[in-house]
Amino acid sequence: MASEKKNTLEYKGHPLRRKDNMIYFGSMADKYIILLQILNTKKVKDLDVATKVSVQLQLTDPDIKSRDRIVKKSEKDSLYAAMDVASVWLERALAQ
Repeated sequence: MASEKKNTLEYKGHPLRRKDNMIYFGSMADKYIILLQILNTKKVKDLDVATKVSVQLQLTDPDIKSRDRIVKKSEKDSLYAAMDVASVWLERALAQ
């Protein structure tokens, strides 16, 4: 019997989850996760395109206060730039 894989979106081997204007990049089973928050958008034809995105590298430890979980943070002017930084930060953090 073939094993069934869940239909989850992945980027560079890590899962992506979206809830409204927040995108979680990484697995909660790992020590770190990235939180991307879309702060501003603009209309391009009939699509909303992100123009300001907050990127945060966070610890996943539930015993730490939410404000103390943030290890690094930055703001980028596009989702592409934010994902680029996020993937580097996550790979480096998980490699330690």
